[in-house]
Amino acid sequence: MPQPKKRAARKSLSQPAWITLAGGFAARRCLVQDISASGAKITTDEDASQLPGVIRMAFARDARTGRSCQVVWRRGKSAGVKFL
Repeated sequence: MPQPKKRAARKSLSQPAWITLAGGFAARRCLVQDISASGAKITTDEDASQLPGVIRMAFARDARTGRSCQVVWRRGKSAGVKFL
């Protein structure tokens, strides 16, 4: 029987960050609610269902910084991302 996957330990953060869409344009503010080595939970000002499948998240507005993320779930204004 396969062992259940363990989630990486999450750290509560509540830190402002920026997300950018493909091409690095249209930086949008978000709030990183919690973070782990494998991903994060973010909250946006708008409905998270509008986010594309892949975004870039950074703690600075500069689109050249940060990490590429895959959006794995969306609920209201919150989304879960997995670091790529």
